[in-house]
Amino acid sequence: MNRRNFLSLSTLAGAGFAFGHCTQAPKTHFITLSFDDGFKRSCYRIAEIFENHGLSACFNVIASGHLDSFNTTDAWIGPAILGDFDDWNTLKSRGHEVMPHSWEHLNLTKVSLEKAKENVDKCLDYFEANLEGYISGEAVYNFAYNASNPLIEDYILQRTSAVRTGGWLMLKDRRANLLSETKKLGCWGQGPDNCDDYVEKEINDFLNTSGGWLILNLHGLDNEGWGPISTRYLDRLLHRLVRLPQVSVRPAGEILKVHT
Repeated sequence: MNRRNFLSLSTLAGAGFAFGHCTQAPKTHFITLSFDDGFKRSCYRIAEIFENHGLSACFNVIASGHLDSFNTTDAWIGPAILGDFDDWNTLKSRGHEVMPHSWEHLNLTKVSLEKAKENVDKCLDYFEANLEGYISGEAVYNFAYNASNPLIEDYILQRTSAVRTGGWLMLKDRRANLLSETKKLGCWGQGPDNCDDYVEKEINDFLNTSGGWLILNLHGLDNEGWGPISTRYLDRLLHRLVRLPQVSVRPAGEILKVHT
């Protein structure tokens, strides 16, 4: 098993009954498709596709992305195409997961630690004030650019349940309660062009292992965002995955909440 992608199978598979009736075989392959930034049009369409397959989507949104003051150097992100907290509350009420993805899409490794802390606090405070039912202590903070360092990770983990960043999952050595010790979730993505082929390869490679947890970082649909996935491919992918008895497609926070 390639450690860069997959959480140890022993804990996840052992707890697999949590996602089904005890008469069902336990799930062995957990997959999270983690959609970043908060493109309004794409998010509603993604939600619809997931709902059509009986699933909940995983959205990670920029806290200030809808504000006129939002400014970014990234050409594919801007207030005109990003949703606001009316949208995020609507999607959350439909059963989808909405988690923080920075205050202003800033690479926190390229600023001072104090500025990074300030940005994190503004992000989490805004979520607490504007997202219904949101509790920072149950949240997964998803780094912009999947860029982090131990100092800022430790700071964020004082307020959240986990962080998602680039690279493999960082785990403790002992096997008992392994998932409950997991605070740093690794993910992978590809862009800036369409990433259908990349996602297909990563998932097929994962399905050919004995199991674990794969987190893929995605953004918008079709022509929105960095490394978009096509609408048709996403629909066909979920159609296939939900029919595999060993697979569970779940948001990151939901997996952590169920198993900790």
